[in-house]
Amino acid sequence: MTPQSSPVRQWRVPPVLPAVKAIGALLLVALGLLFAGQDRVPLVLAGLAAAALLGWALRDLVAPVRLAADPEGITVIQGFAGRRRLPWAAVESIRVERRTRRGLTAETLEIDAGESLHLFGRYDLDAPPEEVAAALTAVRGAAR
Repeated sequence: MTPQSSPVRQWRVPPVLPAVKAIGALLLVALGLLFAGQDRVPLVLAGLAAAALLGWALRDLVAPVRLAADPEGITVIQGFAGRRRLPWAAVESIRVERRTRRGLTAETLEIDAGESLHLFGRYDLDAPPEEVAAALTAVRGAAR
């Protein structure tokens, strides 16, 4: 990268989120043990849910950066912890989708790359999707 080019911008999972998920998994196991009694089904279900939650927390630790942008393009997370590089020419649109259900509004950053659509929520980015969309647009505009 040359000194004139802008630095890489990154958005990642909030650092506290994996810990919260791990604590939630422990609470699920504790509740399973508490309510199991003679029946093992609640314990097995709690164990399965806790394992899924721990897997989700592990993903946050292994691949905390969900989105990165530089003058050449963006890098998005793909699969469990893989990365996919998209040049700016492949990015068709960047927008924020807002949905209101039961009085709650959820915002999702959508990056349309033609054959693929990449979605990011507030907790994927540790920033409001509107701010990230503006930053991506600015990086993309500076690259042209």
